[in-house]
Amino acid sequence: MNEKTRTPRYRDGGPIVRFDKVGVTYGSGTQALRNVSFELESGGFYFLTGPSGAGKSTLLKLMYLALRPSQGRAQLFGVDIGSASRDDLPMLRRQIGVVFQDFRLLPHLSVFDNVAMPFRVRDVPLSHYAEDVDDLLRWVGLGGRIDALPETLSGGEQQRVAIARAVVGKPSLLIADEPTGNVDPEMGARIIRLFIELHKLGATVVIATHDLDLVRRSGAPVLQLEAGELTQFPGLEPGAKARR
Repeated sequence: MNEKTRTPRYRDGGPIVRFDKVGVTYGSGTQALRNVSFELESGGFYFLTGPSGAGKSTLLKLMYLALRPSQGRAQLFGVDIGSASRDDLPMLRRQIGVVFQDFRLLPHLSVFDNVAMPFRVRDVPLSHYAEDVDDLLRWVGLGGRIDALPETLSGGEQQRVAIARAVVGKPSLLIADEPTGNVDPEMGARIIRLFIELHKLGATVVIATHDLDLVRRSGAPVLQLEAGELTQFPGLEPGAKARR
């Protein structure tokens, strides 16, 4: 990766994510999360699981700065996101890569330009990232589709574009929502290997998934949500109850 395409990395040395009794209540009065407390170490690899409606999407939104907590304290990169100013948020977001479940590709842009978006919004010259984007698209099997528009791609191809866009800048924190849900098992395994390689380079990885076999095979720490509360999280001893 060219040095000029990189964003400054988190260097504090403490947990990269810290939640302390965090709750989220939406305008309708629905409490999506309650008393959620955990820490994720910098450079860790984690899975987020739980049934539909458990609060996984809300937790992810907090972690990629699309939402602020209603109660408690949430910190990313050592910054309290509840009190952070709007001026602080863009620099924090540059350190986060997100794979959305609904892809969120820009329909009028080519595959190449969608993946290059993290650099385009920062006005990084094309010469500084073109090779990185080309290499990554070949790696995910889309080297022959760089000029294609999203509407011409299959669901699995669109997902691979979304994944490439999330990881191309080598984020400090990579968040993925069901990243293997629309691809075949072979490509799913390849995507997980890509996340593992980024983890080896120092990224903290959080993958939300319903694939419990994948979680068990990985042996990675798990955050498990049920009805808006954590029932399992890194550091909780087997058989112990989550603190309230």
